[in-house]
Amino acid sequence: MQKTKDFLAGLGLPEGDAYDLPTSGERFSDGGQYRFEVPGIQGPGAMKSLLEALDEYGIAIHRVTQTQGVMLLTDDEINEMVGLAKKHTVELVLAIGPRAVYDTSASVHTEEGSRMGYRLRGQDQIVRAIEDVKRAVALGCLSFLVYDEGCLWILDKARKGGEIPAGCKFKLSAHAGHGNPCAAKLLESIGADTLNPIRDIQLQMLASMRQAINIPIDVHTENPASSGGFIRHYEVPEMIRVASPIYLKTGGSVAKSHSWTTSDSDAKKRAKQIVLVKRMIDEYYPEAVVSPRGSFL
Repeated sequence: MQKTKDFLAGLGLPEGDAYDLPTSGERFSDGGQYRFEVPGIQGPGAMKSLLEALDEYGIAIHRVTQTQGVMLLTDDEINEMVGLAKKHTVELVLAIGPRAVYDTSASVHTEEGSRMGYRLRGQDQIVRAIEDVKRAVALGCLSFLVYDEGCLWILDKARKGGEIPAGCKFKLSAHAGHGNPCAAKLLESIGADTLNPIRDIQLQMLASMRQAINIPIDVHTENPASSGGFIRHYEVPEMIRVASPIYLKTGGSVAKSHSWTTSDSDAKKRAKQIVLVKRMIDEYYPEAVVSPRGSFL
């Protein structure tokens, strides 16, 4: 296998998974090693409850992600979420689509067809996805969750060509199913600003991925029941050490599924999960540096 490993190394890629778990020397531009993200906040009510609960705990997060899609929000709801993001100095990320599950696809709802994930079917859906972005941009949102590699590529072309603002940011979803350094390198090259690898990625895989890319990695510290339901809080300190800069996607275990409509009560439970993860960091990696509040601005 050494010849193959040498070939990979010659391309600037790791020869294999990093079982030695080297410490990452990469940081966010503000010097931080990690930031907190809460996914699955589908509307302004839950977002308000989450952020107010975190204020009571005295903990700042950096990113709130809506996963159902721009097309399922009214203008007033988007405006309210943008306003909450500004008030609490957090980044708001809205999901775009229409993905296959919202399309006329029958196969996506079968066991085999589900492997296509939330990717887009046909060029009309690409057009509509770009329209989703343009609509959200007009209402004040510049960060987007992307599920399709082709859509990511064309959105990058659109921001470089002035079709959408150059300040737009794109994060690729874990539902795209990527979990190796080669895939990560490709996604970085076609416009990903942050990358969500597969949810159950192991530490040695995460460490090797960090060796291949410079963009932040977004890692689930826990998951909804529909994607395993596992909680990885004890692994978080090592996640930070080997993969920084890293977004810690926390609070997912409160939900039953990725598209779960989070209630106000659920949002407060997600806030508690941030507290629990922060305790792990303070206990087992107290020297880890968190980005300042609002540092993404």
